[in-house]
Amino acid sequence: QVQLVESGGGLVQPGGSLRLSCAAPRIIFSIYAMGWYRQAPGKQRELVAVITSDSITNYADSVKGRFTISRDNAKKMVYVQMNSLKPEDTAVYYCNAAFSSTSYWGQGTQVTVSS
Repeated sequence: QVQLVESGGGLVQPGGSLRLSCAAPRIIFSIYAMGWYRQAPGKQRELVAVITSDSITNYADSVKGRFTISRDNAKKMVYVQMNSLKPEDTAVYYCNAAFSSTSYWGQGTQVTVSS
């Protein structure tokens, strides 16, 4: 049963922007910490940004100042606004929901930054 669904990926030129969205209609969204991770070809999956149930945010050093994570508990959605995109941001981006020992993953959405 699909718990998380990402959308918003695509091809963008360097310096451009994208906003990724993740819908989580089947979980008790407000209690979960929500995160965005990414995995580039040949690399391990890495944390991009996380927002706790109290809306405390944390970012990977590589995206600080460029990416902004946010959540809408009423809509059960989490977003990441990605600005000033670089070719090295190219990856499959995954949404994650975590609470205690429970963790859900989305199917991923491709982001390609290229001219």
